[in-house]
Amino acid sequence: MVLWVLILLSAIATEFCFAMRTEVNMVRNFKEQTEAYYIARAGLNRVIYELVRNESSPEKKKLLADENEETTETSSRWRMNTNIPPAPFAGGRFNVRIGNEAGKINLNTAAEPLLKMMLNGFDLEGQEKDIIVDSIMDWRDENDLHRMNGAESDYYQSLKDPYDCKNGDFDAIEELLMVRGITPEIFYGGLKNRVTAFKDQGSQRGKIRRRSGKTDGSKICINAASKAMLLSLPQMTGDLAQSVIDFRKEADFKTLGEVSTLLGADVYGAISRHITLTPSPYYQISSVGIIDDSRTRQALSVTIEINGALKKGYRVVQWNDRVTLSENLFPEPIE
Repeated sequence: MVLWVLILLSAIATEFCFAMRTEVNMVRNFKEQTEAYYIARAGLNRVIYELVRNESSPEKKKLLADENEETTETSSRWRMNTNIPPAPFAGGRFNVRIGNEAGKINLNTAAEPLLKMMLNGFDLEGQEKDIIVDSIMDWRDENDLHRMNGAESDYYQSLKDPYDCKNGDFDAIEELLMVRGITPEIFYGGLKNRVTAFKDQGSQRGKIRRRSGKTDGSKICINAASKAMLLSLPQMTGDLAQSVIDFRKEADFKTLGEVSTLLGADVYGAISRHITLTPSPYYQISSVGIIDDSRTRQALSVTIEINGALKKGYRVVQWNDRVTLSENLFPEPIE
């Protein structure tokens, strides 16, 4: 009996120790996840501050420069589409990545050549591309007259789950899934990362002034375009696209002449009507919070509009704190 009692007590003690260890690990993981989350938020706030500061008036920028010379000296590091060194913060560090919606094709303003261009690289026949392009243009126009390969309400009403053609601007890129010819395989297979639907409302109201002028939604900003977007441009090769990315690691293109010199006259002539240097007021910021000596990672993504007419100088238009590192927010692995 004594032996059985000792065995039973040993089993109970072992189970209790195991349960306590599990709970301690759960508490530690929760603590680290919370810390990593707020470190990631700190990264977002730092980038927002830098973007708003860079869009400030010359007088305000000079005042900020006088107050914080160190920030001024390092402001060039907060550039879009480049690898920004991790910044230490509160026992950890944050990695951030800045994107700009001008590096994508705007579904509401892009002309037919750009819409066809965005489908380069997908396994589609010419007829399939014509259907998609015409259907996008029919979806956003204000009439019920369909183009040769397009679709209006009569087509969508004939589907198993009928609905009307919108006949208006895209409010979100996910609307593409309702457009004739767009399949989930195409959309999630890369198309969603090439398009945007944000409108430059600030410029239309005339309340915002940017150094580079008004955004041209019918062109792609060469400083903000991803490698996949660059490869969709006419005559662009993998080596040339990589040369653009390598150039941007050091500095943004200041003039289109620099683009011409880098790519050559022939390639530049083919892409010149599709590119611009003007950024959009809409920026996508991705931030990953990392705890030192831990494998814990927390990622956030937010899209903001920089607008000097707003009280804070910006507004949040999209917020996503359910981001996984598998979503390829960063071109290089986070260590």
